[in-house]
Amino acid sequence: MLKEVVVQAQKSTIQLGVDRKVFNVEQNLVSAGGSATDILANVPTLSVDIDGNVNLRGSSNVRILIDGRPSAIGGGDMASLLQSLPASSIETIELITNPSSKYDPEGQTGIINIVLKKNQRIGFNGGVSVSAGTLDNYNANTNLSYRDRKVNVYGNYSYRYSNRKGSGFSNTNFLDNNSILNNSTVSKRNNEGNNAKVGLDYYLNSKTTIGVSGNVNIRSGDDSEDINYLYQNYSTELDGTSLRRSTEKEDNKGYDLNFDLIRKFKRTGEELSANFSYGSNKEDENQYFNQDFYTFDGALKDTLDRRKTMNGQNRDNYNIQLDYTLPITAKQKFETGYRGSIANSDESQVSDLYNQLIQNYLRDNYLTNDFELKDEVHAVYVNYQNQITDNFGFQFGLRAEQANLNTTYYSLDPITLTPLTTEGKLDYFRVYPSVFLTQKLKNDNQLQLSYTRRVNRPRGWQVNPFRDISDPNNIRVGNPNLKPEDIHSFELSHMKYWKAITLTSSLYFRQVNDVVEGIQQRLDSTTTLTQFTNLTRNQASGLELISKANLFKGFSLTGNANLFYNRFSGNDEYDLSGNSGYNWTGKLILDAQIVTNLSTQINMEYMARRVTAQGRGREMFGTDAALKLDVMKKKGSLSFNMRDVFNSRKWGIITETAQFNREFRRRMQGRMSTLTFSYRFGNTDNQQKNKKRDDQQNDSPGEEY
Repeated sequence: MLKEVVVQAQKSTIQLGVDRKVFNVEQNLVSAGGSATDILANVPTLSVDIDGNVNLRGSSNVRILIDGRPSAIGGGDMASLLQSLPASSIETIELITNPSSKYDPEGQTGIINIVLKKNQRIGFNGGVSVSAGTLDNYNANTNLSYRDRKVNVYGNYSYRYSNRKGSGFSNTNFLDNNSILNNSTVSKRNNEGNNAKVGLDYYLNSKTTIGVSGNVNIRSGDDSEDINYLYQNYSTELDGTSLRRSTEKEDNKGYDLNFDLIRKFKRTGEELSANFSYGSNKEDENQYFNQDFYTFDGALKDTLDRRKTMNGQNRDNYNIQLDYTLPITAKQKFETGYRGSIANSDESQVSDLYNQLIQNYLRDNYLTNDFELKDEVHAVYVNYQNQITDNFGFQFGLRAEQANLNTTYYSLDPITLTPLTTEGKLDYFRVYPSVFLTQKLKNDNQLQLSYTRRVNRPRGWQVNPFRDISDPNNIRVGNPNLKPEDIHSFELSHMKYWKAITLTSSLYFRQVNDVVEGIQQRLDSTTTLTQFTNLTRNQASGLELISKANLFKGFSLTGNANLFYNRFSGNDEYDLSGNSGYNWTGKLILDAQIVTNLSTQINMEYMARRVTAQGRGREMFGTDAALKLDVMKKKGSLSFNMRDVFNSRKWGIITETAQFNREFRRRMQGRMSTLTFSYRFGNTDNQQKNKKRDDQQNDSPGEEY
């Protein structure tokens, strides 16, 4: 039942298993010289918005892991980490849309696992690559490894410098007095990232493997943004325009340490694996705002706004994982295990406002506070698999979790300066069942029906009550009283294999209770507030198609389409009526071998208008293209790619409430070209010769998921 079918093409590999799809992205040409975000944007079924947030099947509530584990090096900002992680350091992307009870149930639509490179070829091997792109974007990567019968030592280092320019607008019409608040934005983000990974696997004997590894990420950012405002039909004081200039400097340091133990037993397939990991992340961020107000005729008003804000975060992660697999018979298997996860976070915000009377900064206690968070989850699971006949098999699983989320918010009363403390506590026990039924049909057809219960736990900036005042007229704030989303997911998949074509189709249905959404409300005459809250229910049902066809020698086509119906239930407390509608996305990837040493790749994607809780999202279209020339007897390569060929990737949302209507549009970076040179060296031909011994040792570390 769990046998994988591997479909290989000249430039990429798709592995289709019972619970996941594995995409080999090492040969993804259009992402060469780019970031992990660029890689994910070109994987079938995935899309990435303009801020780097990853979407799977229409939802951004997806669990992202690195090497099978939650990583602390991203802190609370996974989008920034993905932007700093070079594409050249990634080997495969794994998608698990309906994970079994063995895996962490976190994530509304499933799990995305980013597997970093770990060379396991016999002998000494390595490679280097360097990239340079327009708009001042640069990458460099090197990896080295040595392996013999007793040890595998590996390491890689990546450097990335990116310069992203953005622009956009936000137009708001308040319905009660027909006042208008419009703004246009121009931004620039300079980011520099260093990522290094080292590891050692030691084979004590043919049954026991010990592994240690570490991952370090150091990144910095230097961002600037100009916002031009237009106020119309407001009070006499505010009617006019203003220019808000802001800068932000960020330093982020994080690391992960891992220890793995794998013990095999005499019975074939019986295995015990253990993992302990610790991660730490420290982030410092300084923001400076300067806003001047003008009359419509351009005269400077007395109303000026100067502010500087210092933010800091320290985060520690502890993870323990134990997994035991016992084959009962040739057709039956039993799995059990434990996972414990503890995350501690301490965040602070200090804000000073410029006082024109004394010509100096004074502490603003309305925006000065501290926030502590402790997120703890303990889980045990059991799984039972049985291949009843040659064609029918099933897997039943059960996972029990005890979760605690405790928060403490510290501040001072702005008037009396009395210390204030607000505590939040979320304590719940849940059981997560999973059921998989698999039926093989004639002519290489296979059906699978599955059900899993999942959870989307509130965390990070969703629960942090600090006010984000990057745009003072559109404030964002977290909610420490959020409840976890309760998710029930059904999926019916069909797999068909021909000689040159693979087709996977999936019908799915997902119901989310206590759905978490950012709700926009009017705060005062000039300001809207976006705060995360629990709504009633969201239901999504859809059809997803993934197909790969080797058209003829040297040419392959991979297509993906996802059509789904989204329904948001109404909420009287927030004056929300229900909203529903159809959404669809499509992606097409063409790989072609033009001549012996020259290949090309073209990626096209389209996202149609989509339904949100308070309106709809705008459509988006983008195309990437690349050429690759193999040189130096195919040990080296020279590639040229262009992302967003037609300069068309734009992100937008229309919000419609009883208080106001808003249209929001943004774009980031636009068209960019990159030239990349790569060189590989070492005993690359030994991998197949020693495949049998590699399979016997099977030194892959245990996955946490």
